[in-house]
Amino acid sequence: MLATVLVAIVAAIHLYILVLEMFLWDTKTGRKAFNLSAEFARDTRVLAANQGLYNGFLAAGLCWGLWLGESGVPVTLFFLICVLIAGVFGAVTASRKILIVQALPALLALIALLMR
Repeated sequence: MLATVLVAIVAAIHLYILVLEMFLWDTKTGRKAFNLSAEFARDTRVLAANQGLYNGFLAAGLCWGLWLGESGVPVTLFFLICVLIAGVFGAVTASRKILIVQALPALLALIALLMR
């Protein structure tokens, strides 16, 4: 039960990131979330939308794993590991905040899933 809740939270986080990156990137909300200047946000809007799409795929994979139930555990593990790797990479290359926002929730969900 805890693993399911944590995986759902990770999926929700990535759906939120999808919305921020694909639709709100160059708005006040998106610029504030990522600490961007209006000029930078405008110039990188297409790149951000692409990132958002990938975050959406991560969320879809996690939801798919949850939907499959017990037989979806390998799918869920795969996508949690993808999120964890992306979070660590993002923390190293972009912002340490990503470690807390993305990698830590994925790690907690991964641990809970493995310990059930």
